[in-house]
Amino acid sequence: MKILFMGTPLFAVPSLEALVAAGHQVVGVFSQPDKPKNRGMKLQPTPVKVCAQVHDIPVFQPTKLRDGAALETIRQLEPDLIVVAAYGRILPQEILDYPRLGCVNVHSSLLPKYRGAAPINWAILNGEKETGVTIMHMAPALDAGDIIAQRATPIDPDETAEALYDRLARLGADLLAETLPRLADGTAPRTPQAEDQATLAPMLSRDLSPMDFTRPAQALHDQVRGLIPWPAATMDLNGVRCKVFATAVLGETTGKAPGSVIQADKKGLKLACGGGTVLGIQVLQAAGGKRMAAADYLRGHPVPVD
Repeated sequence: MKILFMGTPLFAVPSLEALVAAGHQVVGVFSQPDKPKNRGMKLQPTPVKVCAQVHDIPVFQPTKLRDGAALETIRQLEPDLIVVAAYGRILPQEILDYPRLGCVNVHSSLLPKYRGAAPINWAILNGEKETGVTIMHMAPALDAGDIIAQRATPIDPDETAEALYDRLARLGADLLAETLPRLADGTAPRTPQAEDQATLAPMLSRDLSPMDFTRPAQALHDQVRGLIPWPAATMDLNGVRCKVFATAVLGETTGKAPGSVIQADKKGLKLACGGGTVLGIQVLQAAGGKRMAAADYLRGHPVPVD
């Protein structure tokens, strides 16, 4: 089967690798344009571009999809199917209509829940116990196409969005490889999504970072896990703004006001939260400093107990 792959970040790389390993003819790869990074602002290729170059697959990085140039490239490549995984662009109808087998997407949630840009993060932020991946036919509306296949997986209570991202990338690639033969022979199902069950997973922003200690410890633990690696949850500790990278929901209860420091010593940092719950701060990074264990930070920056 001749396949055009569209993807950009690391999440998409296992899916591209799965297509190559299965022996499909990947006729080309569309990826986002290279972007400047780091202090030197040198242009950096996308992870999918790097992977495609390793396999000598032609790479195309159009800045627009609606000017006719991208469609002309696709016509020259003559793919039977377009596979999309975290490409970061909405495909116009003329591209969706071109391949004889259509366009399918690898999405990191159990649709119709968590349509949008950050489904992995929002599943954790909302305290979900389970998530998964969906292979779906693409439609003009955001992540609203008919479902072909899904696979669920539990979310570990301490799993971060970063770790879940890697797991779902591999899970999506495996499910894609299993699904493609059914697309080729016409036996793949089409299950319409239940629109009344749809939820959104919008892009993340720094507005989500500040920790509100009137919330229960579990909600704050989920916030910390869901915002790793970016934008990261933040808190003010003795007047210093800190990013928080690891926490623990403790079984203790307290009558102290939310935000009160219960413990701050070589054994660690504990704060009172809403509902009498207690959150342990395990790893943090003070503004201008390095990421470190909270106990190590406290050795050089004492914090009074309330």
